[in-house]
Amino acid sequence: MLERIEQLRAEAQTEIEAATTAAALEEARVKHLGRKAELPNLLRGVAELAPKERGKVGKAANEARQALEALVDSRLAELEAAELDRSLVTDRVDVTLPGTPPQRAGRLHLITQTRREIEDVFVGLGFTVAEGPEIESVYYNFDALNHDPAHPARARTDTFYVDDDTVLRTHTSPMQIRYMEAHPPPIAVIIPGRTYRRDSDATHTPQFHQVEGMWVDEDVTLADLKGTLLAFARAIFGPDRDVRLRPHFFPFTEPSVEVDVSCFNCARDGSPCSVCRGEGWLEILGAGMVDPNVFGYVREHGYDPDRVQGWAFGMGIERVAMLKHAVPDLRLLYDNDLRFLEQFG
Repeated sequence: MLERIEQLRAEAQTEIEAATTAAALEEARVKHLGRKAELPNLLRGVAELAPKERGKVGKAANEARQALEALVDSRLAELEAAELDRSLVTDRVDVTLPGTPPQRAGRLHLITQTRREIEDVFVGLGFTVAEGPEIESVYYNFDALNHDPAHPARARTDTFYVDDDTVLRTHTSPMQIRYMEAHPPPIAVIIPGRTYRRDSDATHTPQFHQVEGMWVDEDVTLADLKGTLLAFARAIFGPDRDVRLRPHFFPFTEPSVEVDVSCFNCARDGSPCSVCRGEGWLEILGAGMVDPNVFGYVREHGYDPDRVQGWAFGMGIERVAMLKHAVPDLRLLYDNDLRFLEQFG
């Protein structure tokens, strides 16, 4: 038995010393000192030996196990030291190379950039910037804006209802009424903010951003509207732009118009264009003269429809951003992909 112990010790010592990697060393350790190895099993079987052999065999087996464990620890330390030496040579850093430039702390999102750019244009034209609640009453969102009770926008398939009398606003137009209730004429105001509708595709999202504009005084005309929007279009899309008005319908304006801006990506000569598809014009917003019925809801605040008149418009901030920067899909603005967003620093 003693000879077998010495033989096992010698075999294990040879394999441990020959191990050149930590994995090979662990394999040798398990083979000779693991639970199923012969030497540990000899130790567990000492109690079954004759009394006069137990002491000698137990002592020899225990000494062999301790010696081999110490040898494993020593060899592992040698291998780790050798690996460190190799790493110091192969992983050397060239400190003479220039450092990686620090990342910018951040930037405004393209939607925020566009919103601020629009605000700057209208503030420069003498408008005030106001904001309003995103959770709105049916009265301000529909009734006071001259929406017929059967208007499709009132349907729950088109609008998010909190309860029967409360909605997530579908436009920033409710602030027309709220602002006129708080400010007598004349007024010139824009209202930017988030709005909500039940739409989701390449050109619509359930939440989007809109800018409402309104100018009310005693001698405001449709020509003033066109001149103001022309100044806006040239400030945003370039000094050579033109605008045109096309008849349309909105519940709270009469007459109502769709407003187009001349394409800034082609010469309007009918040649193929990826932006306007050769039409030469791009739709950017809806507008019109404020319907006298709307003034009727705020008559007691100084808005007598027989004395004052005005116009209003509404534009999507995402729409302006997509046109100006040739963004092909509205959802890119909300995917939070830095490869896209970092193009607009």
